[in-house]
Amino acid sequence: MVLGSALVLVRPVGLPGAVPPVTGPGSGSAAGATPVMSLEECLETALRNNHRRPASRFAVAMAEAQHRQALAGYWPQLNLRGGYQRMDEAPDFLFPATRMYLPPQSVNLPGGAATVTIPAGAFGNPAPIQLPVSYPGQTLNTPAQQYAVPAQDVRLMDPSSVVGSLNATWLLYDGGMRRGLREQAGGWLDAVKQEARRTDLEITDSIKRLYYGAVLAQQLLQVGTDTFERMQATLRLTETMYQHGSGKVNKTDFLDNKVMVETLRSAVAQLEKNAAMARAALANTMGLPWNADVRPAAQTIPFAALTANLDDLVSTAYQFSPDWAKLQAGTRAAAGGVRTARSGHYPKLALTGELHRWWNGYDAGLATDNNKQGWTAGVGLEVPLFDGFLTRNRVSEARARLQKIKEEGFLLKEGLGLQVKDVFLGLAATQKAHRATLDAMQAAQENRDLNARAYQNELVETEKVIRAQLVEALMAAQHYKTCYDQVALQSQLDLLVGTEVIKRLLGSGT
Repeated sequence: MVLGSALVLVRPVGLPGAVPPVTGPGSGSAAGATPVMSLEECLETALRNNHRRPASRFAVAMAEAQHRQALAGYWPQLNLRGGYQRMDEAPDFLFPATRMYLPPQSVNLPGGAATVTIPAGAFGNPAPIQLPVSYPGQTLNTPAQQYAVPAQDVRLMDPSSVVGSLNATWLLYDGGMRRGLREQAGGWLDAVKQEARRTDLEITDSIKRLYYGAVLAQQLLQVGTDTFERMQATLRLTETMYQHGSGKVNKTDFLDNKVMVETLRSAVAQLEKNAAMARAALANTMGLPWNADVRPAAQTIPFAALTANLDDLVSTAYQFSPDWAKLQAGTRAAAGGVRTARSGHYPKLALTGELHRWWNGYDAGLATDNNKQGWTAGVGLEVPLFDGFLTRNRVSEARARLQKIKEEGFLLKEGLGLQVKDVFLGLAATQKAHRATLDAMQAAQENRDLNARAYQNELVETEKVIRAQLVEALMAAQHYKTCYDQVALQSQLDLLVGTEVIKRLLGSGT
């Protein structure tokens, strides 16, 4: 029968709702307007355009700057200061009026001899004259006396001054404060780096799931379209057999077939919408505008069998999990916080020094050359004696925080192992389901083909042909969904433990 030949076609040309296959960028007008990209191209675009990565990079830059701030405490601190000052009046010092008392005293002058030289011309003599002179010893007695000293206003400096100084401080011993701050900043930096790594893994996981989700949506759309076209061909054959056949096919068979065709038409429209939204979601996650559309280049979802041992997988996961590494970094930072808090019990020792220069227009008072320039050097020591138990309670708080993080680490360790086990069991289940659904799909295809050929010769009822076509579509959808579940679980495992583990423990990757 000529009409019956349409039942075995995969995709009759010209039927309503038919979707042509996409084989490349130039396969059609729609494909020409929509870029066709591979998974690697989608990942590259997402890592370049996704706005979460710049935020992670800025967080890492901020943590690196904080770590360098902590390291700055090991260096001497130099400060250059300068300034100009103008006072309304020149400062002065008022020495008050007073009286000076001199007690009585005796002064003994011993006798002696001397030679007195009279220069030439002093008394009309033409040449110098030397005369010997002698005097006897004597005693001078002075009575007690008082002298009045008036008040004196002494000017100290000029009202305008320019001051410059260079100060240096070098902390020699701090009781572990700088080391604790360095450990805190270093732990925080490592934690932020792990968070940035997790962001990349999450982006990769999202792109992989959405990419193959779009492939799955296209496969389901193709299954729906093929089923719809076959049902249309069956409907035309049923109508011909009902009108011109032997009477085995009646009008109710035709109406049942027609109801199913219209139902499939509606389902295909929904599948078209799902496929379009899957492509739009992929483009949005890649950082493209909302109206962008990306079509996956892959036509099928690959299947990679899991070849890892669960114990090895869990033990290796602790080496690469960003969450576990972040917890370890947080533990180091908390330990540094304990050290920093404990440093409050210990003394602090520092070297200090200063070079100063003072410019003032006055040269007396305080504005002498000795005061205008100079240097100082010293050693400073600070010993804590009592702070109201502040340091003690800070240490208690830091220790409690450290213990809290350690207890959370036990929970994370068990939780991470449980998550890996769940994904591992899921992969094992999908591996079994993949073989079963593949066999079921192939059997359903063969069953549909046999029923279609038998229906052409009126050997089976219409209901059985319809059921065979629907079962084939259902089995195909289940098989494609199983392939997607396996890819999604592998991507989830990648997110949990990192790509390094996947490459080592999986026989082949996607």
